[in-house]
Amino acid sequence: MIELLGKSLSELQEIMVSHKIPKFRGKQLIDYIYSRFIFDFQDMTQFPKSLRDWLEKHCTITLPTIIAESISPEGNTRKLLLELSDGSRIETVLMAQHYGNSICVSSQVGCAMGCVFCASTQGGLFRDLTVAEIVGQVVLFRTLADEAIHSLVIMGAGEPLQNYNNTVQALQLIHEPYAFNISYRKMTISTCGWVPNIYKLADEGLPITLALSLHATNDTVRRQIMPVGARYALDEVLEAVTYYYNTTQRRITFEYILINDVNVSQDEAHQLGRIGKQFPNCHINLIPVNGNEHIQLYKPSNKDMNTFKDIVSSYGVSVTIRKEMGDAIQAACGQLKAAHGRKEEIHE
Repeated sequence: MIELLGKSLSELQEIMVSHKIPKFRGKQLIDYIYSRFIFDFQDMTQFPKSLRDWLEKHCTITLPTIIAESISPEGNTRKLLLELSDGSRIETVLMAQHYGNSICVSSQVGCAMGCVFCASTQGGLFRDLTVAEIVGQVVLFRTLADEAIHSLVIMGAGEPLQNYNNTVQALQLIHEPYAFNISYRKMTISTCGWVPNIYKLADEGLPITLALSLHATNDTVRRQIMPVGARYALDEVLEAVTYYYNTTQRRITFEYILINDVNVSQDEAHQLGRIGKQFPNCHINLIPVNGNEHIQLYKPSNKDMNTFKDIVSSYGVSVTIRKEMGDAIQAACGQLKAAHGRKEEIHE
């Protein structure tokens, strides 16, 4: 079966032509999938019956199945646990912001990074998501919300720069006017610091925002809470991020999770301020750790978090403490999946 979801216009046109179907049918298919959200070939009534039957026999449009859904009490955060065609499960989140709907997308089933504060890495990496599976998360939320998607972040389960080609191809399709018409400037890729592909992404020439999961200001602590730190030293990571900034001129975001008794000393706040000062117009996003029964880590007191923030801010760096939109619905990566009995993938 030919999977049509995730194919670009030129790819769909090539499929049509290679099967002696008029090229313009590819444009009609794109319209059905991304504008009308019609996925049953028999409902594509612009097509003659013979073409509908051929599509049904030879092609598929495979969307994930919703296993569970959680909506925050305020109604501004909506999380889905999705099952893919092979039984793998992923999570995706829609956040209603003041500027519009933002969707947080997964790029892998599981994760190999091993960050101690993240539930999605507990079972390790199972596999990369396909282009169709990444795009399918956006399609599914678009049909459920019935509202435009303003921005997109690749911050769900997985390290997107490990699944580089599929992630970039998915974003290129999502950017297209015939798909979701989301500007690259409204897209963010979050990475733990996969150094070679930070350079590669910089050279793509796409003005995508890079968010570095920093989470520590020295290699000793970073390697304790982020095993990827054993592969790439902090200096190497920051050198790659500097290249990305200089090449793209895009504002860099640093994600820094706040874990009580681990990485929130005043010395670390000063060092974080000094790191931020090296990147003009950067933003530092302080994130209180989302501790729970699966992750035995705890956030600092509000007083300590505000002291940490004030020290970083004293270096002239833009810094905020992230609003905890998803606590009530287990919106942190991997929590909903773990709550439904699936910490790792099991397939027969």
